[in-house]
Amino acid sequence: MAKLLPDIDRPRAWLLTVDGAPQSYVDLDAPTHLEFEYVRRLAHVLDEAVPEGQPLDVLHLGGGALTLPRYVAATRPRSRQDVVDADRGLLALVTEHLPLPDSSGITLHAQDARAALEAAPPAAFDVIVADVFSGARVPASLTSVEYTRAAARALRPHGLYAANLADGAPFDFLRRQLANVATAFTHLALIAEPSVLRGRRFGNAVLLASQVELPLAALARRTAADAFPARVEHGAPLRRLVAGAAPVPDAEARPSPQPPDGAFSLK
Repeated sequence: MAKLLPDIDRPRAWLLTVDGAPQSYVDLDAPTHLEFEYVRRLAHVLDEAVPEGQPLDVLHLGGGALTLPRYVAATRPRSRQDVVDADRGLLALVTEHLPLPDSSGITLHAQDARAALEAAPPAAFDVIVADVFSGARVPASLTSVEYTRAAARALRPHGLYAANLADGAPFDFLRRQLANVATAFTHLALIAEPSVLRGRRFGNAVLLASQVELPLAALARRTAADAFPARVEHGAPLRRLVAGAAPVPDAEARPSPQPPDGAFSLK
């Protein structure tokens, strides 16, 4: 069940929920206004991916209300963006009630995310953003090492992979996702609130991977300045977190853990 709920404080802003879980927030008058903390972190990543204003070729796995594609279209005109979402009904709801601006450069594909990724030409994208949730869980097809290698193949040599994940201590799911990515990429990082990284609560973590060095210092400054500050984990602390975790083959892949009640509730 998908619902669009109006924000009484902003006349053309909407919250999208799916099965009661908040999925996206969009302000049609201000596409650069990002309400969710993890979306702001993904936007910081996109802002630092290449010099300001330079167009990007982006593949978005997961559409929601198209918050991040709208942000890229506003901040990087002439970008080419492909958005893949298997939920045709959700895409229809969003495009009918929250239409995209003309000449946005955004193309929507009602397709399975894994199938679309595997069908993509090699070295087709500058950035791949994975934000796919079935309810409140990442589907199993997007949690395997084979999926990760398909993402690496679809990126250009300087390309960047960013995924929104959710987990809590002892981080069994997150550790194995990092192990997956380490098989296909040279440089890794994780962005999350300190309370999540310390295992005090269940929450979102943005996983970053690339074959080239990540803009860690710039991302650390941006995320630390947010209303809900986050930390950029990399290097030795990240290796300690992953230590002992094995990559997940397709045959063993499982969805991300079910969030505890109230983890992402609306307040």
